[in-house]
Amino acid sequence: MTLVGLLLLILVGAICGGIAEALVGYSPGGFLASVAIGFLGALIGTWLAPRLGLPSLLPVTIEGFRIEIVWSILGAVILLAILSAVRRPYYRRRRYR
Repeated sequence: MTLVGLLLLILVGAICGGIAEALVGYSPGGFLASVAIGFLGALIGTWLAPRLGLPSLLPVTIEGFRIEIVWSILGAVILLAILSAVRRPYYRRRRYR
């Protein structure tokens, strides 16, 4: 894999993760978290879609790696929904002086 191919995969993962974060309304972090969410969403979505008998939608091939954009975003949405349900919100207690 070339450097350009790796950067394109990172960009596609970040875009899928960013779209999923916007749809769910929950963001666990910054750019690197969006990339990780996008990659994990791509794994979940491409694993889940054939098992449900869903067709291939918007496939993108980068140096032999095939990413289905719609199922990647759906997988990232599922992952973010689970993360937002499991992770408790952080509340800061006020200290009175």
